[in-house]
Amino acid sequence: MVSVGPPVSVDPPVSLDPPVSVLVVDDEELTRTGLRALLSAKPGLAVVGEAADGAEVLALVERLRPDVVLMDVRMPQVDGIEATRQLRAALPDPPKVIVITTFENDEHVYDALRAGASGFIRKRAPSQQIAHAIRLVADGDSVLFPEAVRRLAAARPVRRDATTGRAAALTRREIELLRLMAKGHSNQEAADDLRVSLETVKTHVGNVLTKLDAGNRTQAVVMAYEAGLLGPGAHDG
Repeated sequence: MVSVGPPVSVDPPVSLDPPVSVLVVDDEELTRTGLRALLSAKPGLAVVGEAADGAEVLALVERLRPDVVLMDVRMPQVDGIEATRQLRAALPDPPKVIVITTFENDEHVYDALRAGASGFIRKRAPSQQIAHAIRLVADGDSVLFPEAVRRLAAARPVRRDATTGRAAALTRREIELLRLMAKGHSNQEAADDLRVSLETVKTHVGNVLTKLDAGNRTQAVVMAYEAGLLGPGAHDG
């Protein structure tokens, strides 16, 4: 008869990758405390600091060097839109910004995306969803709610500015990729849909960002709406 001992406890493998560092920015202390507690409990994430207003963000980012800033869009002194602009203007390699908001159809959210935020998420979203969004943008993807962005963009007139001229340089395949990005497709999902390699999609995304002078995928989508490449009446140019 074989004697079977007690089960041996095996610890899960420890990731050797550094955690994604996060700066939480919100004028409500209760919200900041709650987000810190929720995110600190998630594997692979580390909250490295907090700010109560956008006016504090640039100095904290320069000191703490977070990978992602979780940014409230409405704050009393400097709002999330202006704080995002300041980061992009002052730093050669700014952190990714995710706007947190109460209402996804807030016009301020659209302006924050245009300023360079990588996406947005509702404050009342489950903690797992917020953590997933942070990991996504840290990896270079975006967090879009396609229907909400489409509605917000539809309320804005098509702009005839420098973006329109830059958009004319996009190839048919790059416009096709922009449309997939606007639907919320990740790089891998776009690769599967287009039946090309992930590296090919990343190359196309890089070309799109360069040609539009966009800081990230989300900003490129917003600019494409404003140039008339997406939405009603859009064409391949």
